[in-house]
Amino acid sequence: MEMPQLGFGVWQVPDDEAERAVTTALQAGYRSIDTAAVYGNEEGTGRAIAACGLPREELFVTTKLWNADQGYDATLRAFDASLDKLGLDHVDLYLIHWPLPSRNLYVETYRAFEKIHADGRARAIGVSNFLPEHLDRLTEETSVIPAVNQIELHPHLQQRASREKHAELGIATEAWSPLGQGKGLLEVPAIVAIAQKHGRTPAQIVLRWHVQQGNVAIPKSVTPSRIEENIDVFSFELDAEDLGAISALNENRRLGPDPATFDVA
Repeated sequence: MEMPQLGFGVWQVPDDEAERAVTTALQAGYRSIDTAAVYGNEEGTGRAIAACGLPREELFVTTKLWNADQGYDATLRAFDASLDKLGLDHVDLYLIHWPLPSRNLYVETYRAFEKIHADGRARAIGVSNFLPEHLDRLTEETSVIPAVNQIELHPHLQQRASREKHAELGIATEAWSPLGQGKGLLEVPAIVAIAQKHGRTPAQIVLRWHVQQGNVAIPKSVTPSRIEENIDVFSFELDAEDLGAISALNENRRLGPDPATFDVA
């Protein structure tokens, strides 16, 4: 199966705003929507999907299992709850949100994912925030290779080791916080200079970098003009000089938690 390379994320969007934001995104041409149980906006997202008038097969809907629901039976119950909130009979991609290695439940949890997949209620299954060692264990002890690993990825955290592991296993790399959460990345002089060179915005330059790296990206915004701007990245191309300048920005600096130690339910 295929998924769009550019999707729309609704992290930190309140439920009552999610319906409007997702509606705007769908009208702008997005066909992939990424939510999660812990975001608390599956219902608003579902309302927008129900009202959009687009055929279900044209949409790619992702949600994620929250940490408190890991474990085989709890996972199945949580998935049912997510489907109910979304108002759907299936999702296109279901992800384990975090590995929580200290709890040692992610393999058992993923076996429940395999049942959900076998039953046709998730067209694809995958993970989020898994490190290479977590992926190695998962692939050794389960039978379905994760379709996707969604990780924090942006020019200040380029995740080369994870991307190499994904390529080795045939896993798609999906970037959360692809624009660095607006915490200075878009003001970096190298990014600004490339934007001026191409007559584009810094956000469009970073998203185009993701596209050319082969990453799936899910930028988030609730501002209609930015929602439209963020999807307009397929009509220009960065050259080797541009790509080299962005590659040089890597600092291996996380904005979010370290998956090796994160243990919040």
